Formats: sequence, structure tokens, C-alpha cells
Amino acid sequence: MCTLALIGTVLSVGGALVEGQQQKQMADYQAKAYEQQARAEAQSAAFEQGQERHKQDLLQAQARAQAGASGAGIAGSPTEVLAANARQGQLDIKAIQYGSQLRQNGLNTQAAISRFSGKQAVTASIFNAGNSLVGGLSKIYGPTTGTTTTTMPARSVIFGSSSIRAPWAGNN
Repeated sequence: MCTLALIGTVLSVGGALVEGQQQKQMADYQAKAYEQQARAEAQSAAFEQGQERHKQDLLQAQARAQAGASGAGIAGSPTEVLAANARQGQLDIKAIQYGSQLRQNGLNTQAAISRFSGKQAVTASIFNAGNSLVGGLSKIYGPTTGTTTTTMPARSVIFGSSSIRAPWAGNN
């Protein structure tokens, strides 16, 4: 009986520790996935920014061509339009960059939270293992009789008409 209880305790302790390690591995895997998503987001944003720059260059070239074809010079009003288009193009590119940075920060934060969760799982598994160990050992080395017995403490004061007399209690 004692051997089975000890084996059960060992399995329970080992299971708690293994479970914590598995949860940590899963959390680390999830964190890596978030980090990969953040890198992919950065690459996607860089590509999108390049596309936006190319689009803005084409629009600027088209606006210059239209201004030249209309017979108006590049000076004056067409120049202001070209400058405004260039500023707007830069704002569009910065908006792409900013949005991407926000998404990357969110993914990196999720990765950090996942890693923290994994560390917490390991700590919890250690406490669960300790709990299983204490519970199992108390079953092995604790009372095994299923009966309840009441015993009188070694020192007691007896009141009333008890037939038990003790000189130290003052009721000889």
C-alpha cells in the first residue's frame, strides 16, 4: 500500500512539473510566432512604403507633364500644387510606417506576455508539485486507520463529579 501511494505521489509531482514545462514551451512557441508576425509586418510595411513612393513619383511626373503641356510654366501655382502633392505623399508614407510600427509593437507585446505566461506556468507547476508531494507524503505517513479515536490530553482539569482524580489538578 505504501509503495503504491509513493509511486502515485512521484507520478503526481512529476506530472505537475512536466505540465509546467510543456506550458512554457507552448508559450515560447507562441512568442516566436508573434515575433515572426512582427517581422513580417515590418517587411510588408517596407514594401507598401516603396509602392507608395513609386505611386507618388508617378503622380508628380504626371502633374509636371500636364503643367508643361498646358503651356503654363512650372513656376507659380503648378509648383505649389506639386509641392502640396509631395507633402501629402510623404504624409501617406509616414502613416503607413506609423501604422506598421503600432502593429509591430502590439505583436512584440503579445510575445512578451506569452513568455511571461510561460514563466508563470513553470512557477505554478513547482507549487503544484510541492502540494502533490506534501499531500502524498501525508497520506503515506499519516494515520491509516479509518476510525476516529478521542484521547484525553496528558494534562487536563476535571470538573464536576468525575471518578478520575489527579493530584496535580487539585481534585484528590
